[in-house]
Amino acid sequence: MDRVWLAVEPLDMRAGTESALARVVKVFGEARPHHAYLFANRRANRMKVLVNDGFGVWLAARRLNSGKFVWPRDTGSTLTLTRPQLDALVLGLPWQRLGEAGVITVL
Repeated sequence: MDRVWLAVEPLDMRAGTESALARVVKVFGEARPHHAYLFANRRANRMKVLVNDGFGVWLAARRLNSGKFVWPRDTGSTLTLTRPQLDALVLGLPWQRLGEAGVITVL
C-alpha cells in the first residue's frame, strides 16, 4: 500500500462497497490505486477500510469486542497514517503517540 488515509467523519457501518466508495470519492476526491481509506462509526468501536488494489476495490470491517478505536476529532476531514500507526490503530492502541521504534509514549 502506498498510502493509508483516515476519514475523521463517521461512516454508517451498514454502508456496502459502493456506498463506501462513493464516500471515498466525496471525501478524498478519488480512490487511488494502492491506497487504503479508513472510516469508523460514531462510537468508534467499528471500522471499515476500503482498498483500491489496482485491479478493483475491496471492503473490510473490524469490530472491537471491548473498548474503542482511538479516532481523531476536529482535526480536519482527513489524515494520513504510517504503517506502524495503522498497525496500532487496528489493535485499538493510541497510534497518535507512537514514537521511535514503535514505542507508545505517555502524555
